[in-house]
Amino acid sequence: MFQDTKLFLKEALRNPRMVSAVAPSSPALARAMAEGLGPGSGPVVEFGPGTGRLTEAILAAGVPPAKLTLFEMNEEFVRHLRHRFPGVTVVHGPAQTAPDHMGATAARVISGLPLLSMPHPLREDIVGAAFQVLAPGGVYVQFTYGPKSPLTPGQMVRLGLEVGHSRKVWGNLPPARVLHFRRA
Repeated sequence: MFQDTKLFLKEALRNPRMVSAVAPSSPALARAMAEGLGPGSGPVVEFGPGTGRLTEAILAAGVPPAKLTLFEMNEEFVRHLRHRFPGVTVVHGPAQTAPDHMGATAARVISGLPLLSMPHPLREDIVGAAFQVLAPGGVYVQFTYGPKSPLTPGQMVRLGLEVGHSRKVWGNLPPARVLHFRRA
C-alpha cells in the first residue's frame, strides 16, 4: 500500500489536474463503491482506477479478474495496474472511449474520476459512455466530494438518468458521497 501512495503522490505532484485528489481513495470508500458486487455480478468497468484502490475492492468482492476492465489515461498508473492486477484488462485511454472497446455488456461502471473538476460537456460525455457500455439494468456508481450530483438536472434529463442510492463515507479524505445512477 505504501508503494501505491508513493506513486499516487508522485503523479499528483507531476500532474495535479489529472489526479485531482489530495489522497488515494480510502479502503472505506473503496468498499462502499464495490458494495453489492460478487462473483455473479457480470462484467464490471472502472473509470479512472489510479493506483487501484477501488480495483482492489472490486476484486475482493469476488469479481473475477477476467470480468474487470479498467480505463486509465495516466501511463504510469497503467503500468502499475497491469503489473499489480494480472488478468484484468487495462485500457490506456480515456473513459469516453469505452464504447470503442466493448459493447453494452457491463453490469456496473464504477468511476473514480474527479467529475467536479471537469467541464460540464466532458462530464456528460463520460457518463454517456458509461451508459453505452452498461447492459439494461446496469448501474453507474460515482463518488463525489461535493454536496450535489456532478451532473446538472439538464444533463440528467438529456441522458435519461435518475440518481438513486446515496451514501456518505466519512472515513475518506475528504469525506465523499457515493451515488448510483440508473436509466430513468
